[in-house]
Amino acid sequence: VQLVESGGGLVKAGGSLRLSCAASGRTFSSGAMAWFRQGPGKEREFVAGIRGSGILTYYADSVKGRFTISRDNAKNTVYLQMNSLKPEDTAVYYCAAKTSVAVDTAAILYDYWGQGTQVTVSS
Repeated sequence: VQLVESGGGLVKAGGSLRLSCAASGRTFSSGAMAWFRQGPGKEREFVAGIRGSGILTYYADSVKGRFTISRDNAKNTVYLQMNSLKPEDTAVYYCAAKTSVAVDTAAILYDYWGQGTQVTVSS
């Protein structure tokens, strides 16, 4: 099983980025997927999650109203649209997947992880 993130980069504050996470090796259409991030000197934190159906989504308070998570089960891909980016959003962003349907905010409950993609927001 492999999760591969893409779409990170350097952007000015107020800008936008769209992250993608493509899964291969198995189908995650029924399992929850999520994005986490880890900033410099910080612990990995939950950003957004989506259930297998794609109907129910969950967000950290810090990104609510600015980020949108979505998924395309036909492509086995999850996305994170990030708008109104702030310097404090700077981090390595990780895609995570689990075989069960519930979205969890604890990283330890996810079965599979991508390698991460760097997002840097300049002021």
